[in-house]
Amino acid sequence: MSRTPAADAPSADAPAAADAPWWARAVRPTRPAPPVAPMVRAALGMAVALAAGVLAHRVDLGVFAGLGAMHATMNDRVEPVGLRARRIATAVSASALGMLVGTTLQHLHADALALGAALTVTAFVSGALSATGPRGSAAGLLLLVSAALGSGMPLPHPWWAAAPMMPAGAALVLLLGLLPLPTRRFPPRGGRAPAADPVARALAAAYDALGRMLADLGTPRGAASRQVLTARLNQLQDVLPPPRHPHRGHAMYRAALAATEAATGLLWAWRPVPPEVAAVPGRLARAVERGGGEVAVPDWAPDTPSRRALDAALRAAAGTVAGREAALGTAPVPPPDPWRLRVRLVSPGAARYGARLALCIAVGAAVTAALPLSRSYWVPMTIAFVLKPDLGSVFLRAVSRSVGTVLGVAVTAAVLAPAGGPWALVAIAALCVALLPYATAAHYGLNTVVMTPMSLVLLQLGGQDGAAEFWPRVLDTALASAIVLLFGYLLWPERPRHRIEPRLVTATTALKAYLGSVARQDAPPVDTSPTDTPPADGSSGDPLPAPEPRAEVWLRRTAYRALADARAEVERGLAEPPPAGRTAAEWLPATAALERLSGAVAAFAAQRRYGGRVPDPVEVERVGRALDELTAAARAHRPPTRAAARPTRPHDPARSALGRAADELDTLLAGTRGGSR
Repeated sequence: MSRTPAADAPSADAPAAADAPWWARAVRPTRPAPPVAPMVRAALGMAVALAAGVLAHRVDLGVFAGLGAMHATMNDRVEPVGLRARRIATAVSASALGMLVGTTLQHLHADALALGAALTVTAFVSGALSATGPRGSAAGLLLLVSAALGSGMPLPHPWWAAAPMMPAGAALVLLLGLLPLPTRRFPPRGGRAPAADPVARALAAAYDALGRMLADLGTPRGAASRQVLTARLNQLQDVLPPPRHPHRGHAMYRAALAATEAATGLLWAWRPVPPEVAAVPGRLARAVERGGGEVAVPDWAPDTPSRRALDAALRAAAGTVAGREAALGTAPVPPPDPWRLRVRLVSPGAARYGARLALCIAVGAAVTAALPLSRSYWVPMTIAFVLKPDLGSVFLRAVSRSVGTVLGVAVTAAVLAPAGGPWALVAIAALCVALLPYATAAHYGLNTVVMTPMSLVLLQLGGQDGAAEFWPRVLDTALASAIVLLFGYLLWPERPRHRIEPRLVTATTALKAYLGSVARQDAPPVDTSPTDTPPADGSSGDPLPAPEPRAEVWLRRTAYRALADARAEVERGLAEPPPAGRTAAEWLPATAALERLSGAVAAFAAQRRYGGRVPDPVEVERVGRALDELTAAARAHRPPTRAAARPTRPHDPARSALGRAADELDTLLAGTRGGSR
């Protein structure tokens, strides 16, 4: 199931978060906005590739060009040109390489043993590559999928033309994204930002989410709003240009991070802000969409450190939107490239995933060699799609794939019956691929419903009888899903079957680093006392954010992103049947406690910079020790047995935020400590 993590997650502290049955969570789709631009590019790319083959009487080549367009569509996003081009080029290059491997095996008439061995080795490389990060995951998937397809699909003439036709078909999808050419810079002040500028759109979405969070402060909706804001900031971080391309969005992003920290502290303290202040981020979002402009921040006399931090951050954000330099005091470099290799190809994690995928492919090859299957390549292809734990629950992907294939076959039977010729098949394929971006974002089962007719239509265009392929494909899909569930899920000797506990270890480590940075901060507090004499430079005289350590902003961002990843894994686990779903429910209180701790650290940072509070080494040590205990519990697979009570009254600003956070963590870990003695 492919869903956007944490974007629409329920409240972290709501008791109902784990009450819904797992099957209800599994079938519930998201409702994303239709990605119109990728849908149009997908339809045109597929239609042109297939139509060219029909007109040239070389449908055999057109089918492989259509596959390339489909694989480009699977990796098409609304993002800057450079990121989009690298994403599509990497994925399609891996797909072409896999196709070359598969067609070579078929051309050499490899027997079942040689074919199975070659696909098993390809599967290991695919799995290891998939463990390196998002871009590697997409490349690894298509490497194995195309190798499986090339080993069984009818070969064109000449046989080696299949591989180069795939990037040829993908090129049109890539080039269509250049019309109109997205801008790398904001337009002049007073102009209007082009709708295609993904940085402006992501910035506006982040500021809108910040406004919703400020409006929900002091209500039970605050935690869910914070999760939405974190997801929007993650998306913004992913589309920012690299350092060599200066962009005003970098300064606006850092200003949004400062406002987010202050708002997170207010959320933890259960302290709302006036409606006119909560409306400021929305006005900032509209100004970003216009390309800049002045946004007034009301004078509202903030009376706590976190409120003063928010006031200063909003004024700095207004300055960056208006095009002025703001004293953010943070590192000037943008966030790291999100497509960097997260782990090495030879790391233990990559080796484990590669071995897991290779085992399932080897079993699939043995089964297909023993059974009289008409299209044996469908089994390894399905295994490659299903066994993708980085894209969601393996269990749910297996079930969704089987159910989606049945529904997709029914749809195919309905649409192919009246199809009168190749042009009708071209239209059907173009319609299916146009629906693919939306279906992928909504639910993996819906994705399969759309991909099945498209695959069968391509088979019929390639000269095979699509109608004869209907129900054998259901059998192949069920067989592949059963192999994944048995050998890659139930019997695979790895605990946990989802990645909640490793994600929690990462989150606790990042939070401890963020806490250490705040506790070590030695910058002087901001002087927020009123002055009767306006500054000589004609500025408003409002307090600017106190300078913070240059690395702290990125430690904070890393911690928030790690928490979002942990929350996403919990949400995936809750959608699985017991015992995996029960394990996820047991870790839900710890995840919520870590999210609240990040708010406490943010509130403490505001107390330091705007309240002059001096860190108490005892409190810092208590929180650090609790994080170490939670890390040890996650590594030992011992979820806490208690949930820390969520306060319903505003925090007393005279008391250290870390002191209350330490009390909450002690409550959470009381059962674990008692069970460990």
